[in-house]
Amino acid sequence: MKITKHRLSGIILSISCAAIPAASVAADAPAKSAVSVVSSKQVERGRYLVMITGCNDCHTPNFLVNGGKTPERERLIGGTLGWRGPWGTTYPTNLRLYFQNLSEQMWVQVAKEIQRRPPMPYFSLNAMSEADVRAIYKYIRYLGPAGVSAPSFIPPDKEPPKPYVQFPTQ
Repeated sequence: MKITKHRLSGIILSISCAAIPAASVAADAPAKSAVSVVSSKQVERGRYLVMITGCNDCHTPNFLVNGGKTPERERLIGGTLGWRGPWGTTYPTNLRLYFQNLSEQMWVQVAKEIQRRPPMPYFSLNAMSEADVRAIYKYIRYLGPAGVSAPSFIPPDKEPPKPYVQFPTQ
């Protein structure tokens, strides 16, 4: 087939037009993967912080008794094991549901100001850096919602249903 100058111009124009969107996609790729890398680094940091700070110890059912071998998809869903003491009986919040109702900025503020009943070590959370608090947020949001809400607080004059851990009164 003989290619005329007019036909050659058309082919070049077609190739050029096809190349523009491809170049645009390629130009966007580094930006998207850079965001993904930052996000995945923050999720990994959050995963690490949740593990070393003991969040799973209370907020993941049976985490302590199974030596931390709870699958990640079952973590941080709160629980029905009560923690009873002079303050009443508290239950570990389902963090995966709790975080669905908070923006990242709201969480940063909550983490700095929160004061909860025992055994929640809120003072440790209050002392965390903003970057660490944000990483925890990103990790828990990464896990997504799961489970059901934990039971409500029970005042000290009411007997909670079993099971619960009884703290000494003194």
